[in-house]
Amino acid sequence: MTMKRSLAALALVALTPLSAMADQGAERLARMLEPVDTYVADFDQQILDGSGQRLQEANGRMWLSRPGRFRWEVNAPYEQVVVSDGEQVTLFDPDLAQATVQPLDERVTHTPALLLSGSAGQLTDNYEVTSSQQGTAEIFELVPKSPDTLFEELKLTFYGERLGFLQMTDSTGQRTAIEFDDVEQNVSVEDARFDLTLPEGTDVIREAQ
Repeated sequence: MTMKRSLAALALVALTPLSAMADQGAERLARMLEPVDTYVADFDQQILDGSGQRLQEANGRMWLSRPGRFRWEVNAPYEQVVVSDGEQVTLFDPDLAQATVQPLDERVTHTPALLLSGSAGQLTDNYEVTSSQQGTAEIFELVPKSPDTLFEELKLTFYGERLGFLQMTDSTGQRTAIEFDDVEQNVSVEDARFDLTLPEGTDVIREAQ
């Protein structure tokens, strides 16, 4: 997803060491993310197979507050809520009346939704980052340094200073593509948004770290 450049520009890129390009991408991404304390947006999510065929789609709303707090609400086609209070992550499925609770450990933060709530420094420490420009969009490609992750590549697309698109690709080639809309950055988000009170009778499964 890189825009066409002149032969002269391509020659300059070819002469630039990959390590230097990665360092520049990581520094640029950190500068984009560090000013973001809160992020609120609607989202449309699609899961695509390796050939690009749509397997699943969903929509909802998200709230993020650094460090470590996150709420992801899927409204359709099935309700689901994922909440991080900074110490643990709860996934609640109302239809099944079931919730899974696990510590907010390093592996959990490697999921595409929750890793954005971490610090910019953690993000650039854990991933090789390169960047490119496509029209008005700035695209960052992140490849995990650790093999213990749920995806092999992550792409973050910024329009101006705002994150507008996220795409994750796993080892099978399956892609999760998330487009954000009605984005608000650094607005006030109440603490109660990151507390999840489960209905009486919910079957709670607790996973140890």
